[in-house]
Amino acid sequence: MSNRKTLQKLIRKELQEVKFLVVSNREPYVHSRKDDEIVVSRPAGGLALALDPVMQASNGVWIAQGTGDADRETVDEHDHVAVPPENPSYTLRRVWIDEQLQREFYNGMANEGLWPLCHISFVRPTFRPRDWESYRRANQVFADAILEEAGEEAAFVFIQDYHFALLPRMLKQRNPKLIVAQFWHIPWPNAEAFRAFPWKEEILDGLLGNDLLGFQLRYHCTNFLETVDRNIESIVNTEQSNVMRGGHETLVRPFPISIDFDAHVRTAFSSEVQADMEEWRKRLSLDTSGIEFLGIGIDRIDYTKGIPDRLQGFDYFLEQHPEYRGRVQFVQIGVPSRMEIQQYQAVSEEVEKMVDAMNQKWASGSWKPVIFLRQYFTPRQLIALHRLANFCVVTSLHDGMNLVAKEYVASRFDEDGVLILSRFTGAARELGDALLVNPFAIGEIAEAIAQAVSMKQEERRKRMRRMRRDVEENNIYDWAANILSQLLRFEISSAQAEEEEEAQ
Repeated sequence: MSNRKTLQKLIRKELQEVKFLVVSNREPYVHSRKDDEIVVSRPAGGLALALDPVMQASNGVWIAQGTGDADRETVDEHDHVAVPPENPSYTLRRVWIDEQLQREFYNGMANEGLWPLCHISFVRPTFRPRDWESYRRANQVFADAILEEAGEEAAFVFIQDYHFALLPRMLKQRNPKLIVAQFWHIPWPNAEAFRAFPWKEEILDGLLGNDLLGFQLRYHCTNFLETVDRNIESIVNTEQSNVMRGGHETLVRPFPISIDFDAHVRTAFSSEVQADMEEWRKRLSLDTSGIEFLGIGIDRIDYTKGIPDRLQGFDYFLEQHPEYRGRVQFVQIGVPSRMEIQQYQAVSEEVEKMVDAMNQKWASGSWKPVIFLRQYFTPRQLIALHRLANFCVVTSLHDGMNLVAKEYVASRFDEDGVLILSRFTGAARELGDALLVNPFAIGEIAEAIAQAVSMKQEERRKRMRRMRRDVEENNIYDWAANILSQLLRFEISSAQAEEEEEAQ
């Protein structure tokens, strides 16, 4: 089991002469204007939270798009800013994308095309030629920034997610000495579903520019290998889980991502979280309303997260178990996301209408069954809510991993609480002591809620103890160390190849 110190030792030992560059679309810190001051915030989403401790251990450079209205004011002449602001330990290099390019590359191709294609969410993907051209251009903008940062020195480039499928090949064509890895955080669709993508060969060729390509699950690796085998000229070795194309080998491996368990627990223990818990109690009137059981859902507003299905499940629970009316309250946090896209606006409106209808249907006196908070909360505020909640519901229709589930488990150092978890998340492969449900079956969700509120303390603690052990042992540092170990093999192989070439 790795931790921050062991990862730092590995990095210092193995990467002394090698630059470590991480690439993502979303930046880990955003500078914004508030009145006459510049404030720093951390965006919602698991990727930034998961990778930030890795970067703090590596002292590397994180290359990402600048999105804050004060971002340009806070960088130097090289578009650099040191982060985290309270204790700088690595460099953030900001890349600038204009509004039209952002709309077509990010909203269009990435989130109206690739996102629904890769998630089984029954939303039809949209593929516009103009969006694909902008996707290419945005990948090229990032390639230029990465090559500038790498210079002539040895460098590991670690690319994040589905926004940059063309980037690996662009980098390799211009600097073959770079060691390039990519982690695809979302699912990879089966080969039949991928047939719908109009630019199949180009995107697969781009991804096969990687030396190492990681997915959350072996199942996603298998889907990718089968997709390559059916669509592009290459040699696919399913036993070794690699692909040869044009004399270049790409390893395809599963790396289930996780969280910084120890740091999460320290925060959960803190007096600041205790104060936040008191704020939540007041806000939700928990001490005066007679509420015995608090359930929570924490998500970006996204059609893949199954929020309407979750609310239908809770509605059915109240119908089937009238003895719990007035005793159970469900708080749904929905962080606004991609609201420029019609499907995201639609799910936000649907959730609001469902909450209003449920509250009109079931409310009694001062009790409302559902509270919908459509806003961003800090990680610390969410940890405080985790600690108060008797059960947490994660009903993603399809998810690469889902770190909310792991964060809830890590917050519960009291070994209490029940996790209700969709079978269609990567987290379900690790957290088998959660109450696993089919998110499309509202009856299963309702029954899981009934089981959660009636579960004996001994059973709750037994389940939570095992889940906490799983998250602690498979933490973010293990994830990073496993990927780094694979990357180091390429460095050794490249060095040996150069020595043999020189000897000849």
